[in-house]
Amino acid sequence: MFENIGQILILMWRTFQALPLVVRHKRKVFDQLFEIGNASLLMACVLSLFIGGVLALQTGAALAERGLSSFIGQIVGLSMCKELGPVMMAVFISGRIGSAMAAEIGSMAVYQEIDALKTLNINPVHYLVLPRLVAISIALPILVVFSNLVGWFGGAIVSVYNYKVAISYAAYFNSLRSGVDFLDVANGLIKSLVFAVIIGAVSCHQGLRTVGGPRGIGRSVTKAVVNSIVMILILDYFLTRLLMHLDR
Repeated sequence: MFENIGQILILMWRTFQALPLVVRHKRKVFDQLFEIGNASLLMACVLSLFIGGVLALQTGAALAERGLSSFIGQIVGLSMCKELGPVMMAVFISGRIGSAMAAEIGSMAVYQEIDALKTLNINPVHYLVLPRLVAISIALPILVVFSNLVGWFGGAIVSVYNYKVAISYAAYFNSLRSGVDFLDVANGLIKSLVFAVIIGAVSCHQGLRTVGGPRGIGRSVTKAVVNSIVMILILDYFLTRLLMHLDR
């Protein structure tokens, strides 16, 4: 485990050192941005709509029993932008995009295409890892913004038409606006940026280490997704503690 963590950190450091070279690979960055962002947007919005709706459904009844229905906008707003939006989008992207990264790079490793790149004096980190890491670091925070907006809207729909809560759209969004500020949204975006780097680094690392043919590719994909999700959930706790300390 510690060996894998060390190798991932080394890969991240080598990628950060190569950031000035990203202009040379801008076409690959744009291709990855389209795959990560545009192709994932519809599913991300559907997921966020129902997350916001379920959150309003679960909390709305409890708040209504205590006469606190007017606070439902704040609860849905803060929960989406600070926790559920970044974490759920990171888990979704790790399953959809992280697995694809590991499979693609793993196939290249198994069929010796990476060895061919080295023979041509092309650095695999610069050519394969850098564009993917930059693209996912841009795309995931943008997806989180859309996730927040759609989740808030899903919470509003459920809150208005839930007979136990039955508040107006104006009351819901007034509550959301009074309880959520720019710093709350920024905290979620900081989390999403860290999660994006983790997903990209872990997935590319597993792809580069793939051996053993098609079965090895399957193992690498599984490890990439599982390790990414585990690291996301662990880091989420420590990032939350750090951001709460900085907010004071």
